[in-house]
Amino acid sequence: MPEPSEHSLATGRRFDTVLIANRGEIAARIQRACRELGLKTVAICSEADRQAPYINTADSFLCIGPSIAGKSYLNPDAILLAARLTGAGAIHPGYGFLSENAAFADAVEKAGLIFIGPPASSIAIMGDKIAAKRAMMAAGVPCVPGPDTALPDDPASVERIAFEIGYPVIVKAAGGGGGRGMRVVAKAEQLHEAIALTREEARKAFGSPSLYMEKFLQHPRHIEIQVICDDHGNAVWLGHRDCSMQRRHQKVVEEAPALGIAPEIIQPVGMACVEACRQIGYRGVGTFEFLYEVGAFYFIEMNTRLQVEHPVTEMTSGVDIVRAQIKAAEGQVLELTQDGVTCDGHSFECRINAEDPDTFLPSAGVITRLALPEGPGIRVDTHIDAGYKVSPYYDSLIAKLIVHAPTRAQAMARMCEALAGTEIEGIATNIPFLRALFEDHAFARGETDIHYLEQWLKLRRVA
Repeated sequence: MPEPSEHSLATGRRFDTVLIANRGEIAARIQRACRELGLKTVAICSEADRQAPYINTADSFLCIGPSIAGKSYLNPDAILLAARLTGAGAIHPGYGFLSENAAFADAVEKAGLIFIGPPASSIAIMGDKIAAKRAMMAAGVPCVPGPDTALPDDPASVERIAFEIGYPVIVKAAGGGGGRGMRVVAKAEQLHEAIALTREEARKAFGSPSLYMEKFLQHPRHIEIQVICDDHGNAVWLGHRDCSMQRRHQKVVEEAPALGIAPEIIQPVGMACVEACRQIGYRGVGTFEFLYEVGAFYFIEMNTRLQVEHPVTEMTSGVDIVRAQIKAAEGQVLELTQDGVTCDGHSFECRINAEDPDTFLPSAGVITRLALPEGPGIRVDTHIDAGYKVSPYYDSLIAKLIVHAPTRAQAMARMCEALAGTEIEGIATNIPFLRALFEDHAFARGETDIHYLEQWLKLRRVA
């Protein structure tokens, strides 16, 4: 176990150096929060990311492997070795990669380091969708209709479960996530083929063929509740956000707060989320994801990490979520109380991706020119600059454009102006697609659900 440094002993902190086990915009975001807290940072990179700007602004860095993520950012041994060589006392996993890997969190703790995230036990519970649903039901969190057990192998029993739920149903991998390992079944004759295909996909993608089944809601919205918890039994929720604008189960635009949800409806759900965190001994930040339809909430999963869309909640709540996450890992008492949480104005986030705006195929290459918008209520989280080489090896996200304004209409207008003022040359981006979406009348009126964007795209192709 590493010895505490003189600085950490003097300040009473559990660590004074954070290794950021991630890349891209979130690595730059975490680095900024650490600097503001007076913490040193260690950046790691693959060979493909050696020239990333945030590498040069870290206090130290190590290249831990080749471009392929499996041999670098997904290599626990390389990351732990880097922490040992640089004297880091804590590891921040960001999102994606190893951020929700219970075995990695456990290995970090066993190495005598601090994992900036929840305990491995909490990650394990919430990472298994069946166990998570059971825990949420015990805490009083409303769940999608369906049993809190894995589907049996017996075909007749599976047919009976589907009949009791009522078609359409959705079959999901118990260890799934990211939009993979799920199929909608509209009628009984499709059931067994869907289960066979999903089991095989789950086995290959997540290492387990375990499935569960729920009611498939026809026109829900995707609503999230952000929580922050400390090690002393304190927990708060920071309002809600709408992430319904999705393509192939991947979020494109997020906003906070969600439109048209009365406080008396959301309040008990938020408090139930907080209670669930206390029951499983949760620490740090996390997000409860729900489907919302006809005034009712239905829990679908919890993300035990920092979310890509955390900035819209930061903009409306005034809380720096990344700093709060790091402070919780330091063992500090949560500075917020539920009565002190407020939600002011409206915020949107657009994910700017290096991809063709029509086909959505990734676009790698060198950024030859970059102009980013500035002004009141505009924020850009990014890791790129002019001359940056976009790699084909990773997710296509290159920037997040966030705006805030007193009202939703004003925030939409501000986002339109900000998108118009964003110029990225040398590669293709989805900015034209985002600009068209913000001009859509149904989106402007809030008349959308999680299926709307896919339908909108189909109509655009026909036109």
